[in-house]
Amino acid sequence: MSATPFSGFLAVPEPDRAAEELYAEDRAELGFVMNLSRTWAHDAEALEGIFSVARRVAHGADLSIRHRLLIVLATSSARRSSYCIYAWGSKFAAELDPRSAAAVVAGEREPRGLDPAEVALVRWARAVALRPHTTTAADAELLREHGWADAQIFAITVFAALRMAFATVNDALGVPPDLQLADATPPALREAIDFGRPLR
Repeated sequence: MSATPFSGFLAVPEPDRAAEELYAEDRAELGFVMNLSRTWAHDAEALEGIFSVARRVAHGADLSIRHRLLIVLATSSARRSSYCIYAWGSKFAAELDPRSAAAVVAGEREPRGLDPAEVALVRWARAVALRPHTTTAADAELLREHGWADAQIFAITVFAALRMAFATVNDALGVPPDLQLADATPPALREAIDFGRPLR
């Protein structure tokens, strides 16, 4: 597949220093500039701010890349947002069997290949995405019973909320997932993504 650069509903701004750095990071890591980066070029420092806080809470609570991938898969699929699934599925596929990733995306109650603590993590992340006003103390206690400390529960919730804020901006402004990301996403996971904006 080939892709035509696209930034969604907004015109691509003249890049400032922060935007140029964002573009350079994309090229170094992926070999192309992502569609979302052209939209976030309107305020690339805001994007770095979101990612910086997300990284800080994740590192501080010792959330592994696998944990973060599970949160992204659970929240993104719950909100029917595909961009981050393609992005994380293409970059971190080695962290999780693609069939397990697909099971999380499909919303299976007991996704294959996950241990009980991870299943609890996925359920909590999905609840944060869909019904945060209905979570209970019992839900938090279930996380504790599976080994998650309070500081980690806080970090998981903040990380999930920040990822949703990021995805909401992309979706609301019409930013489509990049074709190149889909090409690099394992087929089993790609086939589970039947929602979100069309690839471009």
